[in-house]
Amino acid sequence: MSPFILYGFWLLLLFVAWTVRNLGRRPQEYPPGPPTLPLIGNLHLMPKKNGHLQFQKWAQEYGPVYSLVLGTKVFVVLSSDQAIKDLLDKRSAIYSSRPEVYMGQEILSGGLRVLFMGYNDTWRMIRKLAHSILNVTVARSQIFECFSEMTGSSTAALLDVFPVLRRLPDILLPIRQYGRQIHERERELFMHHYTTVKQKIKDRTAHPCASRDLVNLQAQQGFSDELAAYMAGSLLQAGSETTAAILVGFVQAIVIFPEIASTAQVELDRVCGDRIPDLNDLSRLPYIRGCIKESLRWMPTDVLGVPHSVIRDDEYMGYRIPKGATVIFNVWAVQNDPLRHPNPRVFDPTRWINDDQNSAESATNPDATRRDHFVFGAGRRICQGMHIADRSLFLGISRLLWAFDFRRAVDQTTKKEIVPDMDNVSQGLFICPNPFPANIVPRSAQKASQVRDEWAKISKLLDQNGQWAEVPEALIWKDYE
Repeated sequence: MSPFILYGFWLLLLFVAWTVRNLGRRPQEYPPGPPTLPLIGNLHLMPKKNGHLQFQKWAQEYGPVYSLVLGTKVFVVLSSDQAIKDLLDKRSAIYSSRPEVYMGQEILSGGLRVLFMGYNDTWRMIRKLAHSILNVTVARSQIFECFSEMTGSSTAALLDVFPVLRRLPDILLPIRQYGRQIHERERELFMHHYTTVKQKIKDRTAHPCASRDLVNLQAQQGFSDELAAYMAGSLLQAGSETTAAILVGFVQAIVIFPEIASTAQVELDRVCGDRIPDLNDLSRLPYIRGCIKESLRWMPTDVLGVPHSVIRDDEYMGYRIPKGATVIFNVWAVQNDPLRHPNPRVFDPTRWINDDQNSAESATNPDATRRDHFVFGAGRRICQGMHIADRSLFLGISRLLWAFDFRRAVDQTTKKEIVPDMDNVSQGLFICPNPFPANIVPRSAQKASQVRDEWAKISKLLDQNGQWAEVPEALIWKDYE
């Protein structure tokens, strides 16, 4: 054998040995974290359920900035309000991209899901378009488990931290084939609704909506129907899923802590009396506003935020954060920090009784300790529809409490009240309380009659497809200037 070939062979062997030796190890200059194993790093420590509790425990052990090494990938976890402000807000120019999410973006979304797009020209164009659609003026008149399970699965995680596994054939990766089927079904759904709107515009029968605005913007910008359909679908998913999950969390909270509903109803009866609350009551109901803020803090849907990615090497608190690292903001840990919120698992709206900031004002407050919650993200990737969510939650919470009493169910065997378990939540990227028993009854026959009358009145404003043909008076925010 030629000595050159032999020499090259040994060099290759040394390189492989060096790579294997270092794969999975945490360099000394990185933020601290749990001990690693060769090749896999911290993969063996990743919990199969209730990941948010383990990430909170690591924050208590390793501090406000720690790191995890998962195979070939580095994750930096921000677990304090100040770290989130310093990096995701103040250094947003380099912390606004997204890590590669193979299942969630490439397979399940065909590269079109705005939430997971990298920080590039396409995302910036979409961000600008979304701003023109989801502005506060629009919010005055438009208050409107498979994906989470697949993207949060252990197989999907392995495909992200060991990209070489993506080369396996579909027969060895059935989740990929199933993901493509889900994407095609979702694509057909989004395209059907979007092309229907386009046809209605031609027929002059389209009502005001985000999709109609997108059609107008598409004519100016020239992007594809498929991208427009995914933009419209993403807006609907983001708004409906988050708001619904927060409302479920609120109902669970007032069943566990019944005094909350009683106090809120006293305020509602004083301000609104026999009138159903509307958006113009917002400034006159501070306890209800506190219920909204506490709902977002107490049961955040996105417990680990949507991951960011840093586009160049950076340094923070003396630690090196390498280019390409995935940056997670530990929402659950920050919002359940007893130093920030004493007795964090107690639902207490009075924490916010003197805080009149809305979510947008809170997010941009230069004082990190004055931010109420982190559900809507941070930096340049912050949710642009948070003002709509604030008003949707106000309407939902105020009207539910005005009209109904929420009582604990009674066990038919023991005759004891059933107190829901606040830790019994769904698993995946987004959490929500699992089903729990409760008795929801009208506060009075008069209020029940008013709710039925309101529904009958509202029904007359809907078209044959159940969409608004005319905006209800109660959804117009007259105090807006």
